[in-house]
Amino acid sequence: MEWTINGARRSAEPDIRTTLLDLLREHLDLTGAKKGCDHGQCGACTVLIAPAGSEAGARRVLSCLCLAVMHQDDRITTIEGIADGAALHPLQRAFIAHDGYQCGYCTPGQICSAVGMLDEAAKGWPSHASAELAAPTLARAEIAERMSGNLCRCAAYPNIVDAIAEVAAA
Repeated sequence: MEWTINGARRSAEPDIRTTLLDLLREHLDLTGAKKGCDHGQCGACTVLIAPAGSEAGARRVLSCLCLAVMHQDDRITTIEGIADGAALHPLQRAFIAHDGYQCGYCTPGQICSAVGMLDEAAKGWPSHASAELAAPTLARAEIAERMSGNLCRCAAYPNIVDAIAEVAAA
């Protein structure tokens, strides 16, 4: 079986019941996405998936909740594919500048989720906290709501929101 992950074709022969997270970590040695709760409640395993044959942007997906075989034709981006070579993604730089991580365990999922969230906001998709449905603005409460599916045991939330707000404003 083959997948397009971080722009490259990768192959493996996992059991058809293998989750996307286990494929990435155990079969392809892409260990950036973390196994936190394994129940879709913490967001540590968040990756970005763009549907096959679609020009639509990538959506945030909890890789522990989906089977790898479901995404063979899709374009998958993990934290390992966020940077452009040696040049860090703006969110990665902002997380460093704002100390948006403590232990770092949740950081890959936080960054992938933030990339997807910023794309959703740019498309004008409202959230539960959006004051305006037509053109949501990314105030601190809005960012916090949109990132609420990603938990940080170290409680670095204010720094994470600061990092995302900086990139959103740029």
